[in-house]
Amino acid sequence: MKIAEKYMTAHTFTHLDALESESIHIMREVAAECKNPALLFSGGKDSIVMLRLAEKAFRPARFPFPLVHIDTEHNFPEVIAFRDKRAAELGERLIVRSLEDSIRKGTVVLKNALHSRNVFQSVTLLETIAEFGFDACMGGARRDEEKSRAKERIFSFRDEFGQWDPKNQRPELWDIYNTRVHPGENIRVFPISNWTEMDIWQYIEREQLEIPSIYFAHEREVIQRPGGIMPVSELVQPRAGEKVEIKTVRFRTVGDITCTCPVESVARNAREIIEETAITRITERGATRMDDQTSEASMELRKKEGYF
Repeated sequence: MKIAEKYMTAHTFTHLDALESESIHIMREVAAECKNPALLFSGGKDSIVMLRLAEKAFRPARFPFPLVHIDTEHNFPEVIAFRDKRAAELGERLIVRSLEDSIRKGTVVLKNALHSRNVFQSVTLLETIAEFGFDACMGGARRDEEKSRAKERIFSFRDEFGQWDPKNQRPELWDIYNTRVHPGENIRVFPISNWTEMDIWQYIEREQLEIPSIYFAHEREVIQRPGGIMPVSELVQPRAGEKVEIKTVRFRTVGDITCTCPVESVARNAREIIEETAITRITERGATRMDDQTSEASMELRKKEGYF
């Protein structure tokens, strides 16, 4: 009896197993039904989880899709280095297209050199989709991140202009997904849509996934601004009257360095981050993405224009 109880305990089906199973099912559905899919991989924690799910879905075979990153070239160097390292370790094809490509073509025009580039990523993404003929792009967005993402289906359809209409989406009853698209249309697929920030960190801990060091507490020069703490860098310099301080911080999310804020923290491993996450009452984007706080760069507006 004791042996049987021990066996049953060791094989208990957890909520992470349920989420993992759902996500793997979605990825396999994309591979089976779509002609030319891609997986968006930035080197951030959510896309790292997506890579592990893809490994479990398709290994020992190669992924039936390339990895794609739309690089603003204002990213944290630690994250870009991790992106390249992880893709090389997996031996998978990594396609990188830069906002600079769009700037040179004249399809993106910045107000100034320090203007946040996140708002323009949709332009380069749509150009990349057209260049390679992708009919589906899998991304690591989650519904708990931001209110407009909570409106989105797992299989999110975009029209021939790459636009998203939150009032015109297909039903997904009983996890049945409609993958039909007309010429020029595209699907954005979010396999971890039902995960939370807590789930991500619990999965990282369980799977012992390596992630960029800036997700853990470290000392960094920062300046305090009305929207939050900003990391000092070549792109973010103190303005008149601002004081540079050294604080122990970590990043809950990573993106354009000109608008991504760290949070004060002493969490130096996944377990300590899980404990911090359990008591926080502010969403990760609400606390750390200054661009989401402006009407010009609001998530819903960007998604309607083609953002993932």
